[in-house]
Amino acid sequence: MHQRAIAENVYQIALLPRNSINCYIIDNILVDSGIRSTSKTLLKAVKTHNIKSHVLSHAHADHQGGSKMICETLKIPLFCNEKEISLTETGDVTRDYSHQKHPVTLFQKKFWAGAGCKVSGILKEGDEMGSFTVIETPGHSEGHISFFRERDKLLIVGDTLVNMNLISTFVGLSQPPDLFTLNKQQNIISIQKLASLKPKILCFGHGPVLRNKGELEKFIERLSA
Repeated sequence: MHQRAIAENVYQIALLPRNSINCYIIDNILVDSGIRSTSKTLLKAVKTHNIKSHVLSHAHADHQGGSKMICETLKIPLFCNEKEISLTETGDVTRDYSHQKHPVTLFQKKFWAGAGCKVSGILKEGDEMGSFTVIETPGHSEGHISFFRERDKLLIVGDTLVNMNLISTFVGLSQPPDLFTLNKQQNIISIQKLASLKPKILCFGHGPVLRNKGELEKFIERLSA
């Protein structure tokens, strides 16, 4: 487990090697919770922070795996978009994957997904979480959300974009894998929406933090070609 400060009141928690699965703390709010087997590691990491609440970018197995344990142990509320409530509360978080019988889907369902956790509140476009604003970015999942802080242009991307190949672990911007993406065309629109914010620091669910020096703009050009 690797924890590091990214910006004011923003910390990355890399739960697996090479930043392959990340969570973030923003203003004492925990964003995402990794997979079930990293729950204790995550709990140890957040004990050095005064965590007030927990939010999900989306309710996939590698983002909600530790949510129930974290919320029950710390006695904190859980928030997500309205369209993610059913998956979050039932724990049936691979239900919207495009290939239900795929070995990766079955593996995640058995080993990564956490138990369902009660949702305390709904997040929608324009809501504020600490110093961040909620941005609705559907496509990868129906109710996917991202978080943006205007003053330093810091963006918590979730899985709208990834900054690594999830098989080779080579670093680089790409769209999330089709297997786990509900609507690829809608996700492209969400990527363009995030790019329009001109983010300077991008924090991903998968891959290292990117301090943007034109990489995002070049990716958007390739995406639009």
